[in-house]
Amino acid sequence: MEPQKQNDGVRYKLANAMKECMRTAPVEKITVKEIVETCGLTRQTFYRNFQDKYDLINWYFDKILLESFEHMGEGRTVYESLVNKFEYIQMEQLFFRAAFKNDQQNCLRDHDFELIQEFYTKQIESRTGRKISTELQFELEMYCLGSVYMTVQWVLGYRKSTPEELAHALTESMPVRLREVFQKLGLI
Repeated sequence: MEPQKQNDGVRYKLANAMKECMRTAPVEKITVKEIVETCGLTRQTFYRNFQDKYDLINWYFDKILLESFEHMGEGRTVYESLVNKFEYIQMEQLFFRAAFKNDQQNCLRDHDFELIQEFYTKQIESRTGRKISTELQFELEMYCLGSVYMTVQWVLGYRKSTPEELAHALTESMPVRLREVFQKLGLI
């Protein structure tokens, strides 16, 4: 087995243990010791793969986010990618509700923002062949912050909607200049 796939196997085992621990305790109360005891691995193995439990949560979220957005440009739009992301979050509701409640170090909200902003920036720059303008970067940042906020509200149960409704609302709420760029690039 390739080393990366082997590492991912261990990481998924740790993520599943974290999810199991989240059934009975909030994130801030869960210890690395509890995580490794739940899955039968050692602390050394945990720290070979992650800095801390928040790094584990962020890694797991990365896998979901990257999977939901990886086919953009092959006919998949921002809307379709968001629906995929929200459906997966919904399937893993317990995990994400606990993770988004946490505002500690390496929090998932900040991580989600950084990931989607970087992803959209790369999409724009690779498709246009030039660096994103300061004005467009501002709009993108504002859009991504709002998108993360609305996602957290939805995950925590403060906003009632289906994944499709939330994806539609977020797609329709793009700032005008950003929307025009995304339309020209075939992303919406």
